Formats: sequence, structure tokens, C-alpha cells
Amino acid sequence: MRFATRAIHVGQAPDPATGDTIPAIHLSTTYTHERLGQHKGYEYSRAKNPTRTALETCLAGLEEARFAYAFASGCAAADAVMHALKAGDHILCGQELYGGSYRLFQLVLTDHGLRYTFAPASRPATFAAAIRPNTKLIWFETPTNPLLTRVDIRATVRLARRHGILTALDNTFATPYYQRPLALGVDLVVHSTTKYLGGHSDVIGGAVMCNDPRLAERLAFIQKSVGAVPSPFDCWLLMRGLKTLALRMERHTANAKKVAAFLRRHRKVGRVAYPGFSGMVSFTVRGGKAAAGRCL
Repeated sequence: MRFATRAIHVGQAPDPATGDTIPAIHLSTTYTHERLGQHKGYEYSRAKNPTRTALETCLAGLEEARFAYAFASGCAAADAVMHALKAGDHILCGQELYGGSYRLFQLVLTDHGLRYTFAPASRPATFAAAIRPNTKLIWFETPTNPLLTRVDIRATVRLARRHGILTALDNTFATPYYQRPLALGVDLVVHSTTKYLGGHSDVIGGAVMCNDPRLAERLAFIQKSVGAVPSPFDCWLLMRGLKTLALRMERHTANAKKVAAFLRRHRKVGRVAYPGFSGMVSFTVRGGKAAAGRCL
């Protein structure tokens, strides 16, 4: 199936009991066992929920991943990845990083023994020089938030593999419509599903996808144990948003190209950053912060 068809159908088969075309919102927290130790795959909704399963199956299909895990927010998804590491481990991060990720890493998780270095991922030599003997993970974005710098994914994966380091890429801005990092060798793909995947500014969520069964087992255990999971209704809202992802990304891109072209001609605008795809455009105003304030 092509991307748009997968977004509509993967994980969302008609209900065998009722014929429902749209997956149901399963609100139950507990599930009746047929007998002691025998159930239909669900015991407690923090661990697993049918609506969440449908969402995770669809997300895996879009990222071409074997495994997907949904979380209550993008930061909860990032935190789950970090929970797979141990105190004393070092994480090399792209210097241009979503502010919420930086806050979580530097202002929360360092108190629990993780160590972070931030270096320009778009400059391979400088980035490589920041690797330490105890570096266990490279975390990066492309395009970055908010400066929209593009990073060479294959080169970053090659660097990590030379040193036996895992890679995690925040794919929120590109989405799997434009970029599927697992196919390029990345170990973990992370999303804030709040943004493009949800698409309607009415649901907070996150997700982590991977192909390695060992990583998947660890993430499933963390998801269950920490419990930062989305509600069934949030999962349902996100699946609704995914159905139009392909169409929305095409329109976002078409609109962003026009906005970027307009801004490049504007006399008050300095630098315009646009990666050539997605709906994100960032720019600077001539005259700095004071001038930008006057434009609001």
C-alpha cells in the first residue's frame, strides 16, 4: 500500500463483532480473563489498550518500523528513550535541539546521572570530536527546531556505528511522509505526535519506533512501568489526524514555499530558513529583537 492508504487502513481493520469502520475507543482499564492466566492480549490499559494498539500499528506502518510505542507527549517519548540508558552514560546531542528536549535532558535528567554534550550535528568533524568513551547514544534532529538546519542522516549513522553507539532521531518536522530514518539505519525514531501527525492542535502525544527486538522489549517495559501513556481518546484523535497526513503535508509544503518566497523579498526580513519540504519556515527580522517586537 502507498503511504496515504497505509495512514487510513493500517491497524484500523473493521471490527469483527460490529463491522465498525473506525476503531472503537476502548475506555476499559481492566479486562475480563477467560480463566486464570488466560486473556485476549489485554490485562490493564497502562500496559496495553486496544485503541493504543491500533494507533501504534498505524504509526509503525507509516515509519516502516517493526515496533511502535505511543506516549502521552513528545517529551514523554524522549524520556522513555533516556530511561533505556544508565547513570553515567553520555549522550551526544545535536546543538540545535527542540527547547523541551534540552530542558528535559540538561535540567532534569542530569540530576539522575546522565551526561550530555551539545555539538553541531551538521558539522561532522566537530560533532565526531565530541564523542567520549562512555557515549551510548547520539540524539539529533533534521530539520532542526527552530532553525531548520538539515543534518546528513547516513553520515551520522556511519559515525555512530564506527563507535558502537545507538542513534535516535527526532522526526517530528519531516514526518514519515518525507523522511523514514529507520530505512537509513537510525536505531530509534521519536515524534511529538502533537504536531503534524495529529494535525488539528487538539491532542498531545509522542511516539518511539524501532526495528530492534531488544530495544523494543526495553521500550515496552518502560512504557508499562513508567505509565506515561496516552488515553484511548487521545489515541483515537491521533488516528483521525493521521488519515489526512499525506494531503496536509503536501499543502503545508506548497504554502510554506510561497511564504518563504514572500519573506525573502521583504525588506524587513534578514535570513529565511526553509528546508524545501514540510510546512515549517523560520526567519530573522532586520534590527534584532526590538525590531521583531515592533512587527507583532
